[in-house]
Amino acid sequence: MKAVILAAGKGTRMRDLTNERPKPMLHVQGKPILEHIIDGLIETGIREFFVVTGFRAEVIEEYFGDGAKKGVSIHYGRQLVQDGTGKAPELAKAFVGESPFLLTYGDILVKPDTYQRMVARFNQDSFSGLLTVTGSQDVTKGGIIFFDNHFCVKRIVEKPSAAQLEELTREGWLKPGAIAWYNAGIYIFRPSIFEFTGRLEKSPRGEYELTDAMSAFLQAEHRLAGLEIQGRWVDVRDPEVLAELEKEQ
Repeated sequence: MKAVILAAGKGTRMRDLTNERPKPMLHVQGKPILEHIIDGLIETGIREFFVVTGFRAEVIEEYFGDGAKKGVSIHYGRQLVQDGTGKAPELAKAFVGESPFLLTYGDILVKPDTYQRMVARFNQDSFSGLLTVTGSQDVTKGGIIFFDNHFCVKRIVEKPSAAQLEELTREGWLKPGAIAWYNAGIYIFRPSIFEFTGRLEKSPRGEYELTDAMSAFLQAEHRLAGLEIQGRWVDVRDPEVLAELEKEQ
C-alpha cells in the first residue's frame, strides 16, 4: 500500500497563520499536521509517499526532503492551479502504478489505528475502493453517504441543499432521528479511479470534485466499502480548531 497526501491548499480560513506556510505545516503539539499524518501512516506499514503540494510548496519539500530521515521514500508533485480535489490525485498516477493507495487530505487528523482498520477492511473483499465516514444526526454538515446492508456505498450526495434534503427524506433515504453518514476525507483506491478522475468536468462551484469521480465509479459498478472512523477525527479547518488541539495533552 502506498499513500498520496493532498497538501496543495493555502487554507484561507486560517487567516494570517498561512501567510508564510501552507496549512498542513501548521504545528499541533510541537510538529506539523502533515507530520502527524505521515507518522501515523508509517505506523501502518506504509513506506512510499507522494505529497501533492501547491501554495508555498518549498516549505513542505524542504522540511520532509526525500523521507530518508524517517526511513521512507517521499515524492512530490505540484498542483499549479488549485482547481479542486478531483484532479490533484492524478499527479501521483505514475507513482501509484498498479498499487492500491491510501488517499488523505493534509489537514485531517485521526488516530493511527484508523489507517490500520482501513487497510484491514479494504482487504476483506474485492473492493475497488474504501471511503471513511463519521456519523451525526445533523444533516447539514457536508457530503452525505448512503450505504447498503453490507456497509458498501450506494449513493453520494455532495453538500445537499435544503430542497435536496427534503427530497431525500421524502424518498426514504434520510430518516428522522437516524444517523447521517458524512464523508471523512480519507480513502483507499485502486488505480482504476484515475479512469474517472480523467473524465471529470468542473462542478457548479467551478472545481473538479473527487466525489463526482466516486459517483461515476459507483455507476460503473465498482464496489466502495465504507468504514466508520472510531475515536478522534479532526478537520483542522480554522484557528479555533487549531487552538483546541493545542489544549489537548
